Amino acid sequence: MSPDPALSDHLRELEELMTKPEIRRSPEELAQLLADDFREFGSSGRVFDKQQIIDALKNQPPVQLWLDEFQVQGLAPDVALVTYRGNCRFPGSDKLSHSLRSSIWRNQKGRWEVVFHQGTPSGQAMKT
Repeated sequence: MSPDPALSDHLRELEELMTKPEIRRSPEELAQLLADDFREFGSSGRVFDKQQIIDALKNQPPVQLWLDEFQVQGLAPDVALVTYRGNCRFPGSDKLSHSLRSSIWRNQKGRWEVVFHQGTPSGQAMKT
């Protein structure tokens, strides 16, 4: 099911919001983006729930994050799968890390929230 281009743009904006240090460190902002039943399989191999992610990110040092190869696939009328390549640069370093990312977004009462996220480490950025 191919999503509406406006929905793709909206979900990309929401994913990009979560790359901003001021959003990542704000429990209130994150609580609005993460579903109450949120679950993450992190690139570290750890599993997180909503509160664990909020707690972990509020003290995270700022990193530069950006998305490449962003795609949206509709799964149901109010559910979408987002996939992209995540890139991270650490402060004061030229070191980059890359990961394959996926999120499942659900429209709940007129507001899109992420229900599931997974990060899988990737050796390097590659264009398809």
